[in-house]
Amino acid sequence: MAACPGEAAVRRGFTGWLRRVLLPQRLPELNDLEEVSAMLAERVVEWTRQWREEGHKEGRHEGEALLLRRLLERRFGPLDAAADLRLAAADDEQLLLWAERILAAGSLEEVFAED
Repeated sequence: MAACPGEAAVRRGFTGWLRRVLLPQRLPELNDLEEVSAMLAERVVEWTRQWREEGHKEGRHEGEALLLRRLLERRFGPLDAAADLRLAAADDEQLLLWAERILAAGSLEEVFAED
């Protein structure tokens, strides 16, 4: 296919716009749309892998929090708003600590006790 007059300038301009505006931190210095296409193809694979890993991590965290909530409710009855907030704000390490404490704790307060 024959190139239209001015096509090279339009391609350079669009490439520059992509680099500066759309994906400034994601694309290194690129000079042509062909380079952008190749780079994006590589990046899409990497981004997809990262999104999946994040999704698995978030899903695992939500599952751990849900399981702990169910165990706490089964052992100590319905949770109050403060307990709900603590569970929602907890990181993975905190959830694991509370899950271990539930085995020996005599009360909800003992599970959530500060060390």
